Amino acid sequence: MLSQIMNMQNTNLFEDITHRLAEGKIPSPRLEARLLLAYALGVDADTLNLFALELDDAQLHKLDQALKARLAHKPICKIVGTKAFYKHDFKVDCNVLSPRPDTEILVENAIRLGQQHNLKRVLDLGTGSGCILLSVIEDLPNAKGLGVDISDKALEIAQTNAAMLGLLPRVEFARGSWFDDTLNWGYKFDLIVSNPPYIKSGDIVNLAPEVKDYDPRLALDGGADGYRDYKKLAERIPEWLEDNGYVLLEVGIGQAEQVAQIFAASGLHLCEIAKDLAGINRCVILKK
Repeated sequence: MLSQIMNMQNTNLFEDITHRLAEGKIPSPRLEARLLLAYALGVDADTLNLFALELDDAQLHKLDQALKARLAHKPICKIVGTKAFYKHDFKVDCNVLSPRPDTEILVENAIRLGQQHNLKRVLDLGTGSGCILLSVIEDLPNAKGLGVDISDKALEIAQTNAAMLGLLPRVEFARGSWFDDTLNWGYKFDLIVSNPPYIKSGDIVNLAPEVKDYDPRLALDGGADGYRDYKKLAERIPEWLEDNGYVLLEVGIGQAEQVAQIFAASGLHLCEIAKDLAGINRCVILKK
């Protein structure tokens, strides 16, 4: 493929890459062609001049490798190494979920509640890249946060993102699993957020390759019924939550009512179910 790219360099490289992506059934091939070229050149996609493309051998090799990866359905964000979420670009790789626009609904509601009720101590369970916690903390200047994840590699990425945003003085990260019954921090939180695994184990094989092959299975697999992690969180969260504290949970399609019932059995009151941009019930908001 590299020799073909080199031959196209002085003709119409952008159109050739677009055509290859379209043949590979990659969505938005023109946009992604621009992103791949910008990545290879080390420039911002918005400033890329498609009429004056000049790539040296190293840049051509980088483009060739990136194009091969995208045609193998590696997500573009995990090729270029960043993904836009809420107000910032976050570092990502295959050790964390790719942040998705649906999750911004959780962030927006967490910030709203934090501002309305002066919530100051935030816990993010399954923090991954840290995009949820860091987005919330940045817009709640009086708040501090703790991000917990079972993956050391994910925590390294979250730490990097926190440093990038200048939030390290107000956020900490810790390794832990909510299935560890000894997990505790010696203090409680007035705002808990989480995007736990909620895909049924048997459904993962049917997910898009960008998800099933490049997102960590630990962050996807919610057990046989998709509710395994919610059930465990419902046991643990009440002991970590202050009275009058809030819990916000992302849920899969059709799961909101059942998740609300699971947490109601643990004594939490359903405040609201927020819809995502597609009108799907996506964020369950509860109060102790």
